[in-house]
Amino acid sequence: MRLFLLASLGFAAAKNGLDGWLRYAPLPCSHQCHSKLPSNIVTLNQTTRSPVYVAGSELQKGLKEIYASHVQIHHGQHGQCKDFSAVIVGTVAQYRKTCGPADEVPHLDEDGFWLNTKGSHVRILGQNEKGTLYGTYEYLSMLAQGNFSDVAYSTNPSALIRWVNQWDNMDGSIERGYGGPSIFFRGEKIVDDLARVIQYARLLASVRINAVVVNNVNANATLLAPENIQCLGRIADVFRPYGVQIGISLNFASPKTFGGLNIFDPLDTTVIKWWSNITNQIYQRVPDMAGYLIKADSEGQPGPQTYNRTLADAANLFAKAVKPYGGIVMYRSFVYDHNLNQSNWKADRANAAVDFFKHLDGKFNDNVVVQIKYGPIDFQVREPASPLFANLLNTSMAIELQVTQEYLGQQSHLVYLAPLWRDILDFDMRVDHKPSSVRDIVTAKRFNRKLGGSAAVVNVGTNTTWLGSHLAMSNLYAYGRLAWNPTDDPEDMLRDWIRLTFDLDRNLLDTITRMSMDSRPAYENYSGNLGIQTLTDILYTHYGPNPASQDNNGWGQWTRADRTTIGMDRTVKNGTDFSGQYPPEVAAMYESNETTPENLLLWFHHVDYTHRLHSGKTVIQHFYDAHYQGAETAQGFLDQWESLQGKIDHERYEHIRQRLEYQAGHSIVWRDTINNFYHNLSGIADKAKRVGNHPWRIDTGWPFRDCFWLCGYCHRSNDTAGTATTKLHFPSGMYDLAVNYYDLYGGQSRWAVYLNDRQIGRWLGNTEDILSHTPSIYLDGHSTTRIKFRRIKGTKGDTLRIDGTPDGVEPAPLDYVALLPHGVVD
Repeated sequence: MRLFLLASLGFAAAKNGLDGWLRYAPLPCSHQCHSKLPSNIVTLNQTTRSPVYVAGSELQKGLKEIYASHVQIHHGQHGQCKDFSAVIVGTVAQYRKTCGPADEVPHLDEDGFWLNTKGSHVRILGQNEKGTLYGTYEYLSMLAQGNFSDVAYSTNPSALIRWVNQWDNMDGSIERGYGGPSIFFRGEKIVDDLARVIQYARLLASVRINAVVVNNVNANATLLAPENIQCLGRIADVFRPYGVQIGISLNFASPKTFGGLNIFDPLDTTVIKWWSNITNQIYQRVPDMAGYLIKADSEGQPGPQTYNRTLADAANLFAKAVKPYGGIVMYRSFVYDHNLNQSNWKADRANAAVDFFKHLDGKFNDNVVVQIKYGPIDFQVREPASPLFANLLNTSMAIELQVTQEYLGQQSHLVYLAPLWRDILDFDMRVDHKPSSVRDIVTAKRFNRKLGGSAAVVNVGTNTTWLGSHLAMSNLYAYGRLAWNPTDDPEDMLRDWIRLTFDLDRNLLDTITRMSMDSRPAYENYSGNLGIQTLTDILYTHYGPNPASQDNNGWGQWTRADRTTIGMDRTVKNGTDFSGQYPPEVAAMYESNETTPENLLLWFHHVDYTHRLHSGKTVIQHFYDAHYQGAETAQGFLDQWESLQGKIDHERYEHIRQRLEYQAGHSIVWRDTINNFYHNLSGIADKAKRVGNHPWRIDTGWPFRDCFWLCGYCHRSNDTAGTATTKLHFPSGMYDLAVNYYDLYGGQSRWAVYLNDRQIGRWLGNTEDILSHTPSIYLDGHSTTRIKFRRIKGTKGDTLRIDGTPDGVEPAPLDYVALLPHGVVD
């Protein structure tokens, strides 16, 4: 039975998010609670930088902060194992040596642990010291959720590889990072102060991540300079007590661009010797380095194809170098031609992974792991599972997921990703007509390979929220849980995270759970559904809507939309042959548009807009309806969050409220941009007469630097400000006033809005400072922003005026305004 304390002590101070789910919030403690708390901590290793010692310190910290219990730490003496009410932490071997037999402990795999809270002692025993630390965080998670259950169970990892990838650059920037600058690098060097790295190590260890690649896959070879190798050792020293190893990404051309050679051919003896020497230098300073991550021959990066060598030749070069040290090589399967010809009906970027890797199956060394993106394209809101998972029967592999929301709202939109990952992990490839879930394939259970697991692109930064948004941290927590156990339930994980991050209040728990579980379906609905991909701008920031950018370029993320049809034909019969890359049962399902799941219809099939779905709707009408539905759901997130005011500290409450208010407005930008594009392209009307019909809006026309237009009237009051006015023609009543404007990078314009010369609101164009997405320098779907002023009393004939003051390159541009009666979304 689980015992939960369903009250909290309130919020004495604001929470900035730095502790994430390890904030150890104070809980009230009843007499029963006190009787369940240990009075001593016994650690079975007194080496101060060992994971077991860290486990004792974490226990002491957690017990003090959660329950104000001051518990002493004792270091492994035989008599203390018999002390009343002690929590004993150590490995099984240490326990047997110090405390005696441990016959009741079941077999533990590497990194596994056993937790027993029954009786007078709590025992946390790991197969190794990492396992002990994992078990300690598990116990603390229970206590922080008010759970004093009597339990005795063991748990083992699904796979040995549970990595995260950071795309940090040496200058301190982070590619696809939305939480501030790097915690590792600044000014082409490794930072002196590694305090944030310690915090990151705690978070990773608490969800059982065992390695972190600290630099961008688009690697800078100067990381291999002797002084930087020495400093990498400092980073490794910080992570080591938490059981987290470091790895690094390599630039394939380093022997030539950095090492002074005139060649980087992976079969050249001088190149082999150069890499061997570099590897030896690294392992001298970082003897437990996890290994290398390689991106090559993709998106302009150098690789073995320069010398007509295979990808296996390249991977094995590094594998041989790290083999004596027990290191592994993660070789990304993200290899494709980004200069495809769309006029070729057979051309298909989705084919690339299988085309490049399948014929090399079995040719990789046994310490090479092919790191495969979950879908064939690039972290889209909906993709089929990559067929490469079913085509490497003799090669170790890991699934690559993405915590940082590159195509999925970039942490400015709430999108909880664990359900997406479970969809992929649960998918059955039916290899040889046998059950072959992706999770069993990548964890090496299906084909009995040596290695397997997962890697996730995370990209935390120095922002105290880590990822740029408090709610986005649920994805990092869920990734760690799924890396350990890919059958974990996304909603159960989410509820644990909410209790640990916010509070135990039931209404709060249910509300954030509902919002988060609804968030990915909503985003899919208003961004791109039926398998069409995320209809973002793929040529620029990968953030706002731009369906026109998908086609007529070499990147291969095409929709092939024209005036009558839409979708990629990936069939064997008529298309690119992609469906034939799957095992026969799956291939047959995807080959027919009758058996293809409709949420992937346009991924596999090129159909008329008037093609009827199982619902009876046409494809185009489904598009219209889904985009309205998704945007409407996003409006509800803000209302649900505001119902929690007072239950969450003010700092985090306001931080999240701002983002949800922004998402509500931007979801309408997405809805209208995509619906209008396909409405104009197809010429097919929306049966509900919503698309292109906005009775509560007043259009502003085209913005200029020193003057903008509103309902046809523009006045330039001086050289730096613009004024726009209009008379209200709506019936008198209470309205919400929504203003859509463009917030460009490179300036912070100011606006003020007046009704009959009475100011009813003002704002600053500074979303680049307060939100997390990549800013835009253009008037486009990235920069379009909405602000809303609620409950404005308007009378027909009133004068509405907006004054704008440009700043920098930003001309104080407006898009439109809308006066919305109560309950009207627009």
